[in-house]
Amino acid sequence: MAQLMRTSNPALSEKVFRGQPAAFGDAMTLDGTVNKTGVLLLCAVATAAWTWHLFAQSHAAASVTPWIMIGTIGGFILAMVTVFKKEWAAATAPAYALLEGLALGGISAVVDLRFPGIAIQAVGLTFLTLFVLLLAYRSGMIRVTQRFRLGVVAATGAIILLYVAEFVLGFFGVHFTAINGSGTFGIVVSLVIVAVAALNLVLDFDLIESGVKAGAPKYMEWYGAFGLMITLVWLYLEILRLMTKLRGRD
Repeated sequence: MAQLMRTSNPALSEKVFRGQPAAFGDAMTLDGTVNKTGVLLLCAVATAAWTWHLFAQSHAAASVTPWIMIGTIGGFILAMVTVFKKEWAAATAPAYALLEGLALGGISAVVDLRFPGIAIQAVGLTFLTLFVLLLAYRSGMIRVTQRFRLGVVAATGAIILLYVAEFVLGFFGVHFTAINGSGTFGIVVSLVIVAVAALNLVLDFDLIESGVKAGAPKYMEWYGAFGLMITLVWLYLEILRLMTKLRGRD
């Protein structure tokens, strides 16, 4: 079991790359995965800019709410398809990024209207976190040991359970006010979640590198980029949430 818990990202687990050598054609490379991650980011930025512009014209949340729903639900469906049909990733991963962009652009625009400048700050912090952790991982400052993996996976599992509990109990009128509020406790909880999301990036780096070493087939570059994209979306949303709490205290 310990060997299967290499990452808490459901798209990037050790068994994804195990037993998938490139029998014919080119194998997965690190540069190829980086390039494809860039393509997915550009896809997300393009559709995010569109929904942002749509909201800027009306300043009405109703104008982007349908697109947020389409992006969220459609992105989830495509993510599930990609997880189970990895060989389709070259088509489904860009489509997933485009749909996620619709949701992220709408959400960001609505929040930015209340707290001007907060979206670009959250984007900057997300990419800064990505590059700092990548540098730390590549330089050996952060070592992905089994204890490290298990700790991050356990923490991520606890966060998922919290999300599920919030969702289910919300139907019964139970709301976690202290956690979601801008008080000290709520901010501390958000800081912890942001930290856990960031550490998942390190596990993603390690799993992608493992896929390269294992000689995974070329299409796994798209799949690796897709898995990294999932973590980046989560990290951005959590940073945005944390910043709204901090700005809400002013």
